[in-house]
Amino acid sequence: MKIIVKFAAIGALLTIAACSRPAQQGPLVNDPYANMNQSGVGVGTLPGTAEHFKATAGDTVLFPVDQSTLTPEARTILANQAGWLNQNQGFAARIEGHADEQGTREYNLALGARRASSVQEYLISQGVASGRLSTVSYGKERPLAICSTEECYTKNRRAQTVVSPGAGM
Repeated sequence: MKIIVKFAAIGALLTIAACSRPAQQGPLVNDPYANMNQSGVGVGTLPGTAEHFKATAGDTVLFPVDQSTLTPEARTILANQAGWLNQNQGFAARIEGHADEQGTREYNLALGARRASSVQEYLISQGVASGRLSTVSYGKERPLAICSTEECYTKNRRAQTVVSPGAGM
């Protein structure tokens, strides 16, 4: 009988312990990297921020060699960018045109300008006010990768849309 009473007492103590309130925790720590995936892209970025634009709409479109014509993939990304910009009227965008390192400086500056212009025209056609958009060409001066292989060149043939709060940049 004594064993049954001991087991009953232990069971009652365990039940009471399970129902007790946990100890109060200290203040929460805001970890800016908590919602990052392996590539560093914010999974849980705040809507209406430049980081959210980059993570959800995408900020870069790629171009074929010596071209400024938008590919179907580029049009999909730009449609997402236009949707985001139309929903976030307080942001302006600067479209940066880039080229790979092949060719002269002058040729690549002109090619980067044509690429930025084609992105700007597409965003305007999707309802983004022209006064919120500006373009700049960096030609081959700001490569993502410095190389001499086709795989690397492909990364540098791009237009990048940079958003920031404000009516114009």
